[in-house]
Amino acid sequence: MTTTTTTTTTRTTTSSTGTQGPAATGRGPAPGGAQPAARLTALGLATLLLGAALPMTDFFIVNVALPSIGRDLRAGPAVLEMVAAAYAMAYAVLLVLGGRLGDTYGRRRLFLWGAAGFGLTSLACGLAPDAWTLVAARAAQGAASAVMLPQVLATIHATTSSARRGRALGLYGATGGVAGVAGQLLGGVLVAADLLGTGWRAIFLVNVPVVAAVLLLGRFSVPDSRAARPSRSDRAGTVLFALALVALLLPLTEGRAAGGPLWSWLLLAAAPLLAWAFYMVERRAERAGGAPLLPPSLLREPGLRRGLAVAVPLFAGFGGFMFVIAVALQQGVGLSPVVAGAAVVPMSVTYLGTSVWGPRLVPRLGSRVLTAGALVHAVGLALLAATVLTRWPHLGPASLAPAMAVIGAGQGFQLPTYFRVMLAAVPPERAGAGSGLSVTAQQTCLALGVATIGSVYLGLVPSAGVRGALLAALAVQFAGLLAMTGLSLRLPRALS
Repeated sequence: MTTTTTTTTTRTTTSSTGTQGPAATGRGPAPGGAQPAARLTALGLATLLLGAALPMTDFFIVNVALPSIGRDLRAGPAVLEMVAAAYAMAYAVLLVLGGRLGDTYGRRRLFLWGAAGFGLTSLACGLAPDAWTLVAARAAQGAASAVMLPQVLATIHATTSSARRGRALGLYGATGGVAGVAGQLLGGVLVAADLLGTGWRAIFLVNVPVVAAVLLLGRFSVPDSRAARPSRSDRAGTVLFALALVALLLPLTEGRAAGGPLWSWLLLAAAPLLAWAFYMVERRAERAGGAPLLPPSLLREPGLRRGLAVAVPLFAGFGGFMFVIAVALQQGVGLSPVVAGAAVVPMSVTYLGTSVWGPRLVPRLGSRVLTAGALVHAVGLALLAATVLTRWPHLGPASLAPAMAVIGAGQGFQLPTYFRVMLAAVPPERAGAGSGLSVTAQQTCLALGVATIGSVYLGLVPSAGVRGALLAALAVQFAGLLAMTGLSLRLPRALS
C-alpha cells in the first residue's frame, strides 16, 4: 500500500499495537470523532465468522427446499423464483449502504443490529402462512444480511494488520465457500428430517438459536470501529444505486421465469443508464466535498478496479455451477436432494484446506495465488466433464469426488485472495464502503451466474439433454476461468 494509506492506518486505528481504547470498553468514540479499534481476538473473529456464515448459507439453502415450499404453500414457479430472488436482490442492493452505516454508527453496533434483524426475519420466514408473505420475509431477511455482513470484512480490516489480517481473510474466505457448498446439503438434510413436523420451515427456524449465540458473544468479543469522520447520508446515490441493481437483477431472475416479457427487456436497457446516472451523481458529490455512497475515487486504485473485473468470472462461475450441478444431478441422474448435496462435500473439504493454507503463500506469490487457484479450478472442471462423458448416467458422490475435490481446492485459493486484493487498496476510514463494494460485487455476480449459466443449461436441456446441457454449462465456466487467469495476471502482485 502507499505511504499515504499507511499513515492513515496509523492515525485511525490502533489495531497494529493492540491498544485497548474506547472500542474495547464500549465507552464510545475517542475525542475528535475517531474510534480507536481494539485488537480482534480469536473469539471475536469466530463470532464474526459465525455471523457471516448465516447470510452466505441462506443464499443457497433455500434451493433444495423450493419443491416442498411450492407443494405446501401452493405456489407456482414464478412465485418460487421470487422466494430466492427477493433475498438476493435486497441483499445485493443494500450491501454498500450497510457498509456506510457501519462506518458512521459503529460496525459492532450494526453487526449486532443486522444479526438481530436476521433472526427475526428468519423466524418470520419459518412461520409464513402463504407464499407472498414468505417472499416479503425473504426480502427483509436479505436486507438484514446486508446490514450485518459488510461489518465483518470492515471490522477485520480495521482491527488487524499484516499476517493476522491475511489469516483472518483466509478464514473468512473459507467460511464463505464452505457455507455456500454446505447450504445445499444442509437444506436437503433439514427438509428430509422433518424436525417436529416443520418440513421446509426448519431451514429458516434453525437460524434463530445461532443468531442468539452471535448476539451473546458479539456484545463482548467483537471490537468496535468506525470512520474517523462520519459521513452524511447520500439519498440520491442510494436510490439510484438500488434502481440500477434492481433493473439488472430483476429481469435476469424473474424475466426468464415469466417468459421474457417486455418489461424485463426495458429494465435491462435501463440498467446501464441508471448506472451512469449513479456514477455522475457520486462524482459530483465527491467533487463538491460531499459524502457519496460509493466514492468514485475508490476505483482509481488499480488493485480495486481490476479486482472487480476478476469478480465477474469468479463468482458468476461459482453461483452458476452450484445451481446447475444441483439441478442436473436430480433431474438427469435422479439423485435425491440429500445425495445430490453430498456430492459436493469433497469440494467443501478441500476448499476449507486450501483457503486456510493459501494465505501462507501470499507473502511469496502475492496475487498470483489467485492465478494458481484459477488454473487448478479449470483442471477440476475438465476432470468433471470427463467424468460426465464417461460415467453418465451412473454418477454419484463417489464417482464425482475426485473432480469435486480439485474444484474445491482451486476455489479455496481464489476467494480469500480476492478479498485481500480488494481490501488492500482501501484505507481504514473507507473500510465499510470497500467491504460493501467487495461483497456487493460477490453477490451480484452470484446472481448473474445463476441467470446466465443457468439459462444456458435450461435452454439446452430440451434439445441436447441433461448431459449435453451440463457439459455446455461447464464449458462456459471453463472459458470464464481462462479469462480470469488473464485478468489476475494484471493485478498488483504485492499484497499488504
